Formats: sequence, structure tokens, C-alpha cells
Amino acid sequence: MPELRTETMTINMGPQHPSTHGVLRLVLELDGETVVSSEPTIGYLHTGIEKTAEQKRWQQVIPLVERMDYLGAQSNSLAFSLSVERLLGIAMPERVQAIRVLIAELQRINSHLVWLGTHALEVGAVSVMLYCFRERELILNINEMLAGFRMFPSYIRVGGLREDLPAGFHETVKELLDRLPGKLNEYERLLTRNQIYLKRTRGVGVMSKEDCIGFGLVGPIGRASGVNYDVRKAFPYCGYDTYDFEVPIGVKGDVYDRYLVRIEEMRQSIRICRQALERITPTGVFAVDDPRIVPPPKDKVYTEMEALIQHFLIYSQGFVVPAGEAYVPVEGPRGEHGCYIVSDGTNRPWRVKMRPPSLLACQALSKMIDGALIADVVAVIGSIDVVMGDVDR
Repeated sequence: MPELRTETMTINMGPQHPSTHGVLRLVLELDGETVVSSEPTIGYLHTGIEKTAEQKRWQQVIPLVERMDYLGAQSNSLAFSLSVERLLGIAMPERVQAIRVLIAELQRINSHLVWLGTHALEVGAVSVMLYCFRERELILNINEMLAGFRMFPSYIRVGGLREDLPAGFHETVKELLDRLPGKLNEYERLLTRNQIYLKRTRGVGVMSKEDCIGFGLVGPIGRASGVNYDVRKAFPYCGYDTYDFEVPIGVKGDVYDRYLVRIEEMRQSIRICRQALERITPTGVFAVDDPRIVPPPKDKVYTEMEALIQHFLIYSQGFVVPAGEAYVPVEGPRGEHGCYIVSDGTNRPWRVKMRPPSLLACQALSKMIDGALIADVVAVIGSIDVVMGDVDR
């Protein structure tokens, strides 16, 4: 019998591929159905947002950063606002902090619902996507109620919030929070003990705790591998140290554990939202009392003409941020999402640089999929929950 000789085959998976999130390219070397090696390639969606931000006034940067990680939009604007506020040396009123916490946690649930629905769809569970998007619409309705925009409301601003809460806000949010726990149970009945889903996810894409630390993987990916790190606990902001919640931790670090961690994170976010909602009065202060940043009301100390002049200056020229640098991280839906800013003492940032958890997740893809089957590649990509706008900034 002649000796059988085989060759490996190199193929491109993406960037035009729905399961690679549209613009991620993987160069895969295959031996039959087995991935011998892989090389993630990025750069197909480069937007230049960080560079564009240098040409904008401080407040004008908010809509830009929201479009980086577009599923964690208000976490982005929160990180940027906190960084600028640190340079300005201003602290937010407690009511503003509570509203920011509520919005950030709703954004986390929103993002996790999109993740769960699309990830389940990619491994064959079509119904789950329809269920998840049903609840996501209700969160987008709240964004629309706040600011008239569903995905990028730009409601969190430097110095506070865009405006006060609308009428009926408390009732709408409470109705959502009462609805979500039962729906999470519904998702779990479809997936958690589903034998097909278990076979597609258990033991797939395993990352050890040490590997996660080495690759800088935090958020749900790191926590699924046993990395007990959450910015809300390690470096509390917006008063998170006064909220009662737990950080879910996994053990095996596979696709299935990442699913379990995110499901429990949504439950903990609901828990935080309930506490925040109790702290928020229907009406009250929604911005810092600082005329450098926020135009003063006409009835406060200033004459009507002085107030109009201040309004004009802030909206036409922006405000000046003292020279210096600051980095403030927040716990976004994908992990530590930090914003590093440098000011040269003008009304525009000299430098804006984000710490994107999705980029760090992409670099670890090879570690997760080399040696796996090609069918597992889709499950692994879905499990790391990358947003390519966060990668190609």
C-alpha cells in the first residue's frame, strides 16, 4: 500500500461572514476539520474616532465614543465623562450618580441580550434570538424616552446628564425590572440543560486563569476562568461600593461557563438597578452646580443677560479643561473599558485613547481555537462577545 500523504489547507473565514461579526478576518490552516493554526486579522472597520475626537470640543466627543463599542454606548460615554470630570476636579451629586449607575446597568443587560441572542443563533438556537430581542426592545424604549434616541442617546454628559428624567420613567423601568427575571428563566429553560447546546459549548474554547491574566482578558471572559476582577469592586466609581451585588465567577473557562457568567451578570444588574431606582427621586438635580461646565439657570444669582451669555459661551466655544492627564476605567459589558485623556488646557482634548476589551479578546482567539474543530470556531467567537467597532477605533 502506498503511504497516504495529506496537506493542510489555508482558508479565510471572514471578513464577510456573519459569525465573525462582519469585519473580523481569521486566516485558518485546516487539516480536514481540525484547525492547525489561526491568525486573527483586524483593521477592516477602522473609523479613526480617537483621532477625530482631537478636533472636537470636550462635550462633542460624547457621540463619537458611544459609536466605538456600540453595544456598550453609555458605558463609553460614562468612562469619558468620568475622566474629564477628574481633570476638572468636580464630583457628581448623588442623584446623578444613581441615574448613571441605573443607565450603565441597563446598558449591560441590553448588551448581554444581544450577545445571548446572536450567540445562540450561531450555534443553531434560533428561537433564543427572537426572545432576547423582544426584551432588548424594551430597554431601547427607555433610551428613547430619555433622549429620543434608541442606541446612542448621549444622555450622560460631562458634568452630569443631558436633562432631567422624563415623566413616567420610574414606572417604565420598574415594569421592565419586574419582567426580566422570568424571561431570564425562560432563556435558561431553552439552553442551560439543552443537550445540543451543551455538546457545542462544554470543553470548547478553554482559557485557563493564568492565560486570561497573561492576555489581559477581564470581564465575563476572565471571570469565567476564575479571575475575580470587576472594576466596580476593585476601583468603585459612581458609588458602586454602596450597592449590594455579587460578581459571578466560573471555573472551567469554556464557552459554557462564559454563558453562565453572563446570565448571572444580568441577574446582578437587575439587583443593582432596583437599588439605584429606589435612590432616584422623580425630579431633582441632574447636573453639577458649576457654571464653567453647565449653563446656570436664569433665576440663580445671574441676571438674565449674564445667563444668556454663559449659555452662548458654553454651547459655542465649549469649556476649558485644565492641562493634565487622567485614566478612569469602568466595568463595561465586555470588561474593563477605560478612557485615557490628555488635556493641553484648551477646549479640545489633545489625546483620547480607549482601553478596548474586544481588542484584547481578539488577540486570544488563536489560543482558544487552535486544535479545535472548525465548527467550534463559530461558538468561540460568539462566546468572547467582540464588538469590532471597539477594535477598529
